[in-house]
Amino acid sequence: MNWQPLTTDAQLDAVIERSATVPQVIFKHSIRCSISSMVKSRLDRGNQPASMDFHYLDLINYRQLSNRVAEVFGVQHESPQVLLIRNGRCVYNESHNAIRMDEIEAQEMIS
Repeated sequence: MNWQPLTTDAQLDAVIERSATVPQVIFKHSIRCSISSMVKSRLDRGNQPASMDFHYLDLINYRQLSNRVAEVFGVQHESPQVLLIRNGRCVYNESHNAIRMDEIEAQEMIS
């Protein structure tokens, strides 16, 4: 898995901008949560779709940015949580054990 760390507001703005041409996945991870660690491990073992960029947000160390993600995309904060961003909008989000790479990849087919 090729995670791109998401640590600043400027990076989030760039993710939103890039989502106009390439789907962007944001994985919000709590380093203190065993479920979050299990989900991250499962994603790490999956095959990353080459057509999407994957971003890792450590919500413990970057809580303010995590809150901004929830606000900007109009989703309730959860942990762990995955969001798929297209054209500046969250078109898919899931949390906890429902996060699976095949589900993320399936969103590629949905317009």
